[in-house]
Amino acid sequence: MSTAETPTQLRIAAHTTLRLGGPARRFVTATTSDDLVSAVRAADDAGEPVLLLGGGSNLVVADAGFDGTLVKIANTGWTGTGGQVDVAAGQHWDEFVAGLVEAGVGGLECLSGIPGSVGATPIQNVGAYGCEVAESLVSVELYDRAAREVRTLTAAELGFAYRTSVLKGTETGVVLSVRFALTEDGLSTPIRYAELARVLDVEIGARVPAADARAAVLGLRRGKGMVLDAADHDTWSAGSFFTNPIVPSAEFEAALAVLTEVVGPDVRVPRYPADGGVKLSAAWLIERAGFAKGHAGPGGRVSLSTKHTLALTNRGEASTEDLLTLAREVRDGVRARFGVTLLPEPLLINCAL
Repeated sequence: MSTAETPTQLRIAAHTTLRLGGPARRFVTATTSDDLVSAVRAADDAGEPVLLLGGGSNLVVADAGFDGTLVKIANTGWTGTGGQVDVAAGQHWDEFVAGLVEAGVGGLECLSGIPGSVGATPIQNVGAYGCEVAESLVSVELYDRAAREVRTLTAAELGFAYRTSVLKGTETGVVLSVRFALTEDGLSTPIRYAELARVLDVEIGARVPAADARAAVLGLRRGKGMVLDAADHDTWSAGSFFTNPIVPSAEFEAALAVLTEVVGPDVRVPRYPADGGVKLSAAWLIERAGFAKGHAGPGGRVSLSTKHTLALTNRGEASTEDLLTLAREVRDGVRARFGVTLLPEPLLINCAL
């Protein structure tokens, strides 16, 4: 059922992994897909702005909060044990992945440990350790707010690209459930990420027991402060704050010349093939621009993670503006040194860099 919460529960900070964000005027929890559609439709009919909240792991919300209705997506569960699996948008992502691995279903194990809910994963084409949601996603069921109807979009219609889809940056589609095509042989997808292959002691392209891949990924993520832990301020973050920049192919040689001039000809600039260009490492750029792990922002209330320079963290008493000030410092420092502009990965609500 859909329930409205009391004023003491309206502060958004309590519902995000950054623990930042001011109040929402109204807060509704929807525990079924029908309730989710009804809540959004009612707000639309009333001309009320809507903010959709899943796990809160990819949101940076202004200190002023959100002057509208925040709808908590809380439908959960999944059906199917392999082949095609349908999962509710509000289902906790890592609980879902863990359940699949325990059932001997492979395909998503390299995305273990990612915080947030299932419904958010197709919006930004969540990826890690050589895998992306787009590779196994079949379709999404969503509520089309413009057409006022429930529709199904296939993977091809979602326009997946690096950390994005046609749903990102738009408020039109409300994801209700996601369908994945997975395998039932108990093995992982082919291991593509060099660091993960080293930990597993296998060659690139090998398949391993899904449980082994999950354990290795969780170990790597913990070492980088990327597995949520309330006692560890390095995990009070929105994950990787900046995406790895993609330089168009036609511009790459010029960009590489600038990078090489700054760091010297004997330093290899990490780069990877990407659609339409070459992907650079945001973490490498941040570190070479002079921002070390633990680099502090205003008053030490925020900092880069002490384990991973891509994560901007709340050290306990921060404001959203503190976080944005640090993000601007890092972005501007990288641009001044290398001529490359880093873009934020999380959604910025009622605020901007």
